[in-house]
Amino acid sequence: MKTIVLKFSGPLQSWGTTAHFETRHTDFYPSKSAIIGLLAASLGYRREETDKIVQLNELSFGVRIDQKGELLKDYHTARKYKADGAFERTYVTERYYLQDAVFLVALSSAEDQLIDQISYALANPYFQPFMGRRSLPLPMDFIVGIYDSGLIEILQKLPWQAAKWYQKKHSALLDAFVDADLVQDKQAQLRKDRVLSFNQKNRQFAYRKEAQFYIDLRSANEQTAHDPFAYL
Repeated sequence: MKTIVLKFSGPLQSWGTTAHFETRHTDFYPSKSAIIGLLAASLGYRREETDKIVQLNELSFGVRIDQKGELLKDYHTARKYKADGAFERTYVTERYYLQDAVFLVALSSAEDQLIDQISYALANPYFQPFMGRRSLPLPMDFIVGIYDSGLIEILQKLPWQAAKWYQKKHSALLDAFVDADLVQDKQAQLRKDRVLSFNQKNRQFAYRKEAQFYIDLRSANEQTAHDPFAYL
C-alpha cells in the first residue's frame, strides 16, 4: 500500500460542501470531494468523464488539522446582464474563507501504480489545481511525499506543520478525520462529499461516513523544540 501526503497552507483556503445561491460557505477542513476535484483536474479529467472521476472515491482519505484557520467573510458584488447584453441588476454575494490554516491530507490505495500516477499528475497538472477556488493557488511545498504504509500511520508520525507562533500558543494534540472504515470503535458521522458527478448540468454528491480521532504529537514536539535563550 502506498500513501501520498499533501500539505495545504496559505493566506486563504475554501472547502465548501454547501452553497446557497449568493452565499458560499466553507467547511473547517478539506472535503474529500474537493480533493477528488483537485486530483481530477491534475489528471486531466473533464467534468463529463464521470466514470473516471467516481473511481477516485475509492481512495482512502484522511486529513490532519495542524493549524486551525480563522473564518473570514468576504463581501462581493456581481452584475447580471440580460441575454441582449443590457444591464439587469447588481447583487451582493457572501463568500467564506479560512485564514492561515494548515492541513495535511493523506490519500492511499492498494494500487501502487495509481498513487504514482497521481503523484506525477500533481507535479505536472493538466488543469490548474487550487485550494477550493480558482483565486487560491497551491503552496510550493504542497507535495509532502509518498510512503509505503497506511495513511493513519503516516499522519501519526509526520512532524507538526503549524507555524512556530501557532505552536507556542496551542497544544500538539491534533484533530484528524478519516474514512470511517479505517478506524474501529469510533463514532461515524456523515459528510456529503462523495462525488457522483461534477457535470455542470447535474452536480451530485452523496454522503460518506467519516470518523474523528486525535493525534498526539506533544512529546515529539517537546523533544525537537530548541530555545537557545533558555540557557541564558
